[in-house]
Amino acid sequence: MPTPPWHHLDAFLNTRAQQGQSAHTLAAYRRDLQQLQALLASQNISHTPTRLQLVAVLKKLSAQGCQPRSLARKLSVWRNFFRHLLAHGLIDADPSLNLKAPKAAARLPKAVPAEQLNHLLDQPHSQDMLSLRDQAIFELLYGSGLRVSEAAGLNMDDVLLNEGWVQVLGKGRKARQVPLGSHSIATLRQYLPQRLAANGETALFTNRLGRRLGSRQIQNRLRQWALLHGSDRHLSPHMLRHSYASHLLQNARNIRAVQELLGHSSLSTTQQYTQLDFNHLAGVYDSAHPRAKRKKTP
Repeated sequence: MPTPPWHHLDAFLNTRAQQGQSAHTLAAYRRDLQQLQALLASQNISHTPTRLQLVAVLKKLSAQGCQPRSLARKLSVWRNFFRHLLAHGLIDADPSLNLKAPKAAARLPKAVPAEQLNHLLDQPHSQDMLSLRDQAIFELLYGSGLRVSEAAGLNMDDVLLNEGWVQVLGKGRKARQVPLGSHSIATLRQYLPQRLAANGETALFTNRLGRRLGSRQIQNRLRQWALLHGSDRHLSPHMLRHSYASHLLQNARNIRAVQELLGHSSLSTTQQYTQLDFNHLAGVYDSAHPRAKRKKTP
């Protein structure tokens, strides 16, 4: 009779330790594998489980309230364990091959209330090059919904101030035109005369040395700017983009147009914002209608 796989648990963990896994990670591996062993043993299974038996364990864990992210982590540990056994000739086949964990529910984007963002952006700011540059970037992130990589990648000839457009190179090197808001145009007109540029530098947004500003630098500058102006929450470029999308939907209610403006290749990506919009409208309904008092869905 083949040796039960659990007899090789310590050897597997020792191999992982030699590969540099932390003690914390190894302890988590042991817990997940011992849990799998116990759940299989409760079904009188001591040998290497079949694929169907692993599926049954996943379903049981889910029924017990285990969240999709936790299930995905456990399945990853199982895969590593069975691959180790297969590689060392200790089992004939990997029962976890092509086994997929339940998908985690998509996290709704975080949107900052329009009033709060407008208040922050309307705060007085210095007129030096760096402050003007930062203000122009933040206006673009919120006013035009650019990804931080798109803002960092802009060149001088991408911006058409007189026409009110910016040419953006998005994911998959797909180009799109996005309208510029009046505030973006105004701040860019203030920034451009003070822009520093090293010899041959074409970047729209540059650093103190006249070289292209990177995405990480923009993230750091936004975080510092938010703190300086008294924001009660951490701000990221992605939050500004999410806020742009949700605020557009609350007012325009044209998801196809928002898809084009955001540069989403799939409408399903844009549809996550419709839930944000519904939550906004539902909140208005609940607070204003005398017969609302709807039960909140879990």
